[in-house]
Amino acid sequence: MQPIAVITGSSRGIGKAIAEQFAAIGFRLILCARNQATLQATADAIGKQYGVQVHTFAADLSQRASVAAFADFINSLQQPIDVLVNNTGVFTPGQIHNEAEGVLEQQIETNLYSAYHLTRALLPAMMTRKDGHIFNICSTASIIPYTNGGSYCISKFALLGMTKVLREEMKPHNVRVTAILPGATLTDSWAGVDLPESRFMPAADIGKAVVGAWQLSRYTVVEELLLRPQLGDI
Repeated sequence: MQPIAVITGSSRGIGKAIAEQFAAIGFRLILCARNQATLQATADAIGKQYGVQVHTFAADLSQRASVAAFADFINSLQQPIDVLVNNTGVFTPGQIHNEAEGVLEQQIETNLYSAYHLTRALLPAMMTRKDGHIFNICSTASIIPYTNGGSYCISKFALLGMTKVLREEMKPHNVRVTAILPGATLTDSWAGVDLPESRFMPAADIGKAVVGAWQLSRYTVVEELLLRPQLGDI
């Protein structure tokens, strides 16, 4: 039976690149993103290129009820989940003292709570099987604050903290947990920035790094993987 990867925020950017890399090694996919049209276009393209089955579920995972609905959809397929990639995220620039009211809540709900609640929903089956790998897509903003990061940095610091806690909890259950910390990656988030492509990492490289970590033996876990452009942070 082909292994299955659940990937959130997977219609474009890093999430799409991770989906493509898992599809390239024969994974079936369950993809989630907010925009149904973009998500379906991504799923169709991946399915056609790699010949794998791709399920889709359009949802805003910043909403607790949507996370529950997505988890119910996954569980309704009655298939073991081998990989969960928590990639859903949003970035709103600003500073703590001047960002708009509600930005912190938005960032926490999207960047942290979505991963927390979806992980909790899928963990029991992994723990019973004593098999599975959870990737949380953190950021260099999880370890280095910057002055225009505001609540985004707060949320990403929290996601890394959650990943560290989960890693300790899952040791006796043989469920691997990995934090991925990418720096500047060439995605739509950087559209309009007057910088050459050489200052960014290709999104495909993040996907390859995730798959590479999964391909290690079950006796080895990459706890944290920090990736930056060769020329350093932007």
